[in-house]
Amino acid sequence: MSAPDDTHGRVRRKRMEIFAFLFLTAVVMPVLAIGTVGSYGLAVWIYQMVAGPPGPPPPH
Repeated sequence: MSAPDDTHGRVRRKRMEIFAFLFLTAVVMPVLAIGTVGSYGLAVWIYQMVAGPPGPPPPH
């Protein structure tokens, strides 16, 4: 007996890998980048509301 020809399975797997790569690069990574930068900006904004703006203290 010879092994069955699995070209259809390999083509389907390659197509799914390409789809997964495109989904990760076009959807997941931009969402993570925007979320990271937005979270950092929110944290700095909240910190400055508590501690005051950066710079030297105002003269008395």
